[in-house]
Amino acid sequence: LGTTTVGPHRDDMQFFINGQEVKVYGSQGQKRTSALSLKMAEIEIVEKTIGEKPILLLDDVLSELDRNRQNYLLENIKGIQTIITCTGLEEFVKNGININQTFEIVQGKINGN
Repeated sequence: LGTTTVGPHRDDMQFFINGQEVKVYGSQGQKRTSALSLKMAEIEIVEKTIGEKPILLLDDVLSELDRNRQNYLLENIKGIQTIITCTGLEEFVKNGININQTFEIVQGKINGN
């Protein structure tokens, strides 16, 4: 099998903070914040284009963000249908995020709440 030489997976976007490339000089939190900023912009573009917000999928999103960035993100996803994987719900509950359904994995078994 060959490889695909064109497509979005081949894009090499660069983000800068104070003239420094985030990929090279940024902290894990700055890298995560840059990626999340791009996702939030994509949501806005999709909504303006088709009139609907897409579903946002986030994996362990809070682990590399400081408290201020966590709060900012959680405040800004309140109006977006979001599926999040995480190790705890405390930050979501504290920030008033409406949690409709949770699943917990305990010793390899999935429990729905």
